[in-house]
Amino acid sequence: MSELYDVIIIGGGPGGLSAAQYASRAKLKTVVIDKSATAGALAFASLIENYPGLERPVTGKELLGIFRKQAIDFGAEYVEAQVIGVSLEGETKQVFTMDKTYEGKTVIIATGSMGRKPTIKGEADFLGRGVSYCAVCDAAFFKGKTVCVLGDSEEAAKEAAYLSKFAETVYLISPSKKLKVDDDYPALKIPNLKVILGNTVTSIEGDELVERIRLKDAEGSERAIELSGVFVYLHGSKPVIDFLQGAVEVSEEECVSTNKMMETNIPGVFSAGDVTCTEVRQVVVAAAHGCIAALSAEKYIFHRKRRRYDWHG
Repeated sequence: MSELYDVIIIGGGPGGLSAAQYASRAKLKTVVIDKSATAGALAFASLIENYPGLERPVTGKELLGIFRKQAIDFGAEYVEAQVIGVSLEGETKQVFTMDKTYEGKTVIIATGSMGRKPTIKGEADFLGRGVSYCAVCDAAFFKGKTVCVLGDSEEAAKEAAYLSKFAETVYLISPSKKLKVDDDYPALKIPNLKVILGNTVTSIEGDELVERIRLKDAEGSERAIELSGVFVYLHGSKPVIDFLQGAVEVSEEECVSTNKMMETNIPGVFSAGDVTCTEVRQVVVAAAHGCIAALSAEKYIFHRKRRRYDWHG
């Protein structure tokens, strides 16, 4: 049988990690499931100097590392995995990754807002037929084939490295002229991983499945590359809710609807940070949301028969 957590937190940004601090400090058995330690909006921030308590400017990655260390030091478990689905009805909630099902009394959704709608010609048409947003989920389908990863982040480089274990050739295609990793980043030395800088993909083409992409460089020159898979790690500003598959109520803007205590419309399910319908996207706001969500989760766990707050849709 799976072990039962008091609190399962989906997302390792300031909202999720603040919730983990408060939950684990309250002696609740807590796990944070984070897609990547380097993938969130805060991790991409070059400099943070307006977070309360900072005596000097720090990179977003540094500040996120402090959040994470505090949560772990208080007793939270931290797992790097991509959540692919949830089952939130009933007293025991389930959160699914590729390798494991996590069961908990409560769930806090804190996945941020770096999602994106399909913008490349053919991207939506070939989703599930060669286009993917999850290398861990789909890499095995491309054994011995040629694929590409679109993006310039550390997350994109890491996913390209993972794909290189399965695919014959992996192209890492960056729209910028420099990847957001150090020059000696280990993935860049992998023999079957080829980096293409300063190029954008203008279309994804094929018949039933993906067969090629078309690229355009800074000078406007175009060319095609024959391949079978396109893994998209470009980022936008859309709340990341795809894994929920309608499990909680969302607004017309596709953000998770909560009340002032960060409760969703599902008992025992809470949300925090930029994935919610917040007016202000700031680290300090996300952290506050995480605090409230954790306190609400604790109240839910220990006062199941209490009067719940009125839900206003």
